[in-house]
Amino acid sequence: MGKDAGRRDRGVLGPGVGASASGGGLRRRRRRRRLVAAGIAVVVLAAGAAGAGWAVYAKLSGNITADEAAAAELARYEKERPTARVRGAQNILLIGSDSRSGDGNGRYGRDSGTERSDTTILLHLAAGRDSATAVSLPRDLMVDVPGCHRPDGSLAGPTFAQFNSAFAVGGSACSIRTVEKLTGIRLDHHVVVDFQGFKEMVDALDGVEVCLREPVDDKDAALRLPAGRVTLDGEQALGYVRARKSLGDGSDTDRMDRQQRFLGALVNKAQSNGVLLNPVKLYPVLDAATSSLTTDPNLASLRGLYDLVRGLRDIPTERVQFLTVPRESYTGNPNRDQLVQPDAEKLFARLRMDEPVTIAAPRSNSGAGSGNSGDPGGAESPAPTFSGNTADEDVCE
Repeated sequence: MGKDAGRRDRGVLGPGVGASASGGGLRRRRRRRRLVAAGIAVVVLAAGAAGAGWAVYAKLSGNITADEAAAAELARYEKERPTARVRGAQNILLIGSDSRSGDGNGRYGRDSGTERSDTTILLHLAAGRDSATAVSLPRDLMVDVPGCHRPDGSLAGPTFAQFNSAFAVGGSACSIRTVEKLTGIRLDHHVVVDFQGFKEMVDALDGVEVCLREPVDDKDAALRLPAGRVTLDGEQALGYVRARKSLGDGSDTDRMDRQQRFLGALVNKAQSNGVLLNPVKLYPVLDAATSSLTTDPNLASLRGLYDLVRGLRDIPTERVQFLTVPRESYTGNPNRDQLVQPDAEKLFARLRMDEPVTIAAPRSNSGAGSGNSGDPGGAESPAPTFSGNTADEDVCE
């Protein structure tokens, strides 16, 4: 997709291979977390060096596209946006569009000229940077989309529609305003990534390992894989995170769970094999990652990204959490979703106030993403518990 348009997402936090609770395992986990920030710091600090060092920094920083159009649109509606409630907490919207434009993306379908958000994750970073919570928002969730300006400058009126239509109407700014209206959470940053960038990132890491309970043979997703531990290349990984017919129960909730686990495996791979401290290995990874990004202007440089990432190095893997917003089938159409209340509002309130979010493994697919505000005996719990997973879970558990 073109540099001057919105792009798509895949997040940068997630589950790694489970580590021992022993002192040695804890030290290894802490060392890996520091390596993430150190690897990015290596490139950022290269700006202070002469010649090739500056050239590399300038090249990678220049890869990132600043979403100036979204910034201008959000400024237009500043008075109606929520106010940040907790100083230091950060909320980032990670968006993946289904655009078929751009090199190599046409094979995923005909480009109709309208792109929608294929994947959207609300990432909350606690003010003390001691936890990170990633909340998937279903693309089929029925929501109130505010009036948004289209790319041609015309105004689309407010409507009640699928969540991913917001991106189709008004790009990232419309998605941001829709999420803020839905959650009451002020979004500080946004990141959009496209299909091609996602694939190149995986390939630059020499593939990412996943675990399959059963063999996969899906012509639509171009996937033919054996059961067990499998290392996916970029093309296979894209099919894996987008497939619906051949993996799981076919629901979008199941697909989001799979995406969340894959993102964690991807980061675990980046932390392993010396990638982050080996310039030969690190450069192609950063080149692929930055080339696929469109961000708000404040993040549109390596230094901006580093300032965001450096505070994450000490977050314990068990405090990096993934969940799907509490949802159920929409009463007006079983193929659409609606929020489960009051569970969804309890989740949003905790994120707004930077309060801890407690998660537990899903009891069943039908209850995925739902919160439980009481214990089995019916007594009220101090805080609700939501279905999800954490970053210290093994890919094959």
